[in-house]
Amino acid sequence: MSTYVYAITAADHPLRLDGLSGIGNPASDLRTVKTSELSAVVSDSPPDLRAKRRDLVAHQSVLERLMADGAALPMRFGLVGPDDDQVRAALDQGKDGYTARLSELDGRLEYNLKVSRDEESLLREILSESPEARRLSEYTRQNPGAQDQKMALGELVSHEVQARQEAAGREVAAALATAAERVSEGEPTKTHFLNVSYLVRRDKASAFSQAVHEEAERRGDEYTFALNGPLPPYSFV
Repeated sequence: MSTYVYAITAADHPLRLDGLSGIGNPASDLRTVKTSELSAVVSDSPPDLRAKRRDLVAHQSVLERLMADGAALPMRFGLVGPDDDQVRAALDQGKDGYTARLSELDGRLEYNLKVSRDEESLLREILSESPEARRLSEYTRQNPGAQDQKMALGELVSHEVQARQEAAGREVAAALATAAERVSEGEPTKTHFLNVSYLVRRDKASAFSQAVHEEAERRGDEYTFALNGPLPPYSFV
């Protein structure tokens, strides 16, 4: 049977897996594959593996337990090796890289921040600060059939929205970068103009959360800050 891999740790990392079960139905038993320097937490993999809620929760629970005791390299859901021997061979082959990553992540946590802005307030700002947008808006209200001007207004507003959101995203990301050790920017979502992850020292987590709160307060009610974490450090593996 194939081997499902949850995470990689140092060989001396505590492996308190009691009370936890692996993926599958019925739940698989967790075990470890070891080399002299590394350990991989694994289980049997069901042949019909899918991203079902129960399996996602089981995967996450293993990562959280390992992270509570130190650095762990989280594997994405669905990583499967042919068997334990192949997993052990992969640990040996990649030991230098895995060891370096574990050292980088030791005592550190990932936090993800997503920021959105109220659309109406942004539109009001554009109309207030852009004479051309204001002129086109007034003209199209008075001339409902002016399709060319409506298209020009739409293009101008779209450009302004993107430019202003990108500028705000850079400002927010930079303001918080000093409170973190590393930063990894993700793609914006449909509703969030900023999607960024921070690697934060465990003993600086409260200070980082406070920095996010202060930045949100400074931006005001027009902005919504959503901070999620601590998380397995996927963005920095």
